[in-house]
Amino acid sequence: MFTGIIEDLGIVTKLDKEQGNLHLTVKSSITHELKIDQSVAHNGICLTVVAISGKHYTVTAIKETIDKTNISDLQQGDIVNLERAMKLGDRLDGHIVQGHVDQVGICESVKEENGSWIYTFSYDATLGNVTIEKGSATINGVSLTVVNSEKNSFSVAIIPYTYEHTNFKHLKKGSKINLEFDVLGKYIQKLYEARL
Repeated sequence: MFTGIIEDLGIVTKLDKEQGNLHLTVKSSITHELKIDQSVAHNGICLTVVAISGKHYTVTAIKETIDKTNISDLQQGDIVNLERAMKLGDRLDGHIVQGHVDQVGICESVKEENGSWIYTFSYDATLGNVTIEKGSATINGVSLTVVNSEKNSFSVAIIPYTYEHTNFKHLKKGSKINLEFDVLGKYIQKLYEARL
């Protein structure tokens, strides 16, 4: 489990395809704190550390992950949002994030507004996912509050700190993003549907 509060920005240094798998090597300032078999969220995708060498570590994505996320779009030199699994007993500053991406969304617009930014994203609503006004959503692993919730789109407001300390500054119209919907919102939606 994660919180959606990004710890570090990693640099993709190597991508190796092996049959249906993708091995991703990342350079990060937190590598020295990692261990083999540890879970790390990469743009919101929970992946297991399989190798460590100096400032670099490697994780492996299987076909299921490749099919449901934007990980296959990554290239050498790309910046990824990183978060290690939360510790029991710590403050939950974001929201409960599983690290299991529900689907890929598309950035529809980026608007600067007096020192902050409004990002609007669209997603395929036929997959049964929903956002809730003032609820939470995870975009590339970042826990954010939903505004302007629609059937197949929503917006988020990005403060300068988040803009500078995540890969949001690299997103533009047309960018694909990993989207995990709030697990509590999903539960509420299921209850609502059961009552109909």
